[in-house]
Amino acid sequence: MSLKIPITKSTGSCSDNIRRLRAALDAAEAVVIGAGAGLSTSAGFVYTGERFERYFSDFAAKYGFQDMYSGGFYPFSAPEEFWAYWSRYIFINRYLDTPRPVYDDLLALVRDKDYFVITTNVDHCFQKAGFEKQRLLYTQGDYGLFQCSQPCCQETFDNEDTVRQMVERQKDMRVPSELLPVCPRCGRPMTMNLRSDDRFVEDEGWHRAAERYEDFLRARGNGPTLFLELGVGYNTPAIIKYPFWRMTARNPKAVYACVNSGEAVCPDEIAGRSICIDGDIGAVLEKLAKQG
Repeated sequence: MSLKIPITKSTGSCSDNIRRLRAALDAAEAVVIGAGAGLSTSAGFVYTGERFERYFSDFAAKYGFQDMYSGGFYPFSAPEEFWAYWSRYIFINRYLDTPRPVYDDLLALVRDKDYFVITTNVDHCFQKAGFEKQRLLYTQGDYGLFQCSQPCCQETFDNEDTVRQMVERQKDMRVPSELLPVCPRCGRPMTMNLRSDDRFVEDEGWHRAAERYEDFLRARGNGPTLFLELGVGYNTPAIIKYPFWRMTARNPKAVYACVNSGEAVCPDEIAGRSICIDGDIGAVLEKLAKQG
């Protein structure tokens, strides 16, 4: 089904929309959560400002970039410096807890529902908050995994021990050369398991999760379903946003809800069964909980 590009923006008062979302959540037999970067931002995983300065002031002073994201694309001349930067990046955005309990609040709202999560986030926050692993699909990878840079195999490798050592032992913005990760299969340098080009590894676990997601959608495709989109922008709309619109349009019992700061919209064709809330996700979840 093809939907015309919208768009109906958030209408009505925020309190009215939150009441509508509470009612839709209570009535839904299944909840499909689609999460983007805005959810982790609301939880405190911001890549600029004080948090950036706290962990990357030396890199900022040397190279001039002012946020973690930009630094991730810098062409460092030595792998020891590359991994000094990226080990910090991975450590604080994968192995530290979020400053605010937004993911915990979300879990409290859906714990007793039949839910599934699809996310473009790679920070593992859902599992750290206690969401069931069997109900999660990380489409774009995981900061906690290495893969061969070639790649020579469709495998991924846990990186926590190596990353922690890199953070602890780095000096003068360089990690010891003996900590540089190499593929255990072919000996080539390893890289992060992040979808950036056609070398991204979709390992066996990724494919099993994708199959579970498709099975979930097939089994519940015609029933009362809430498609709850949280913090999804337009970098990769074909993964979550556009499919949610199409599935809502096909299922007359479905409701589409979007919570996002500045980008809470829906197509005109499903506006009557959509709830668009322009605001901070964490604040909205707190208000939803109070109405339960």
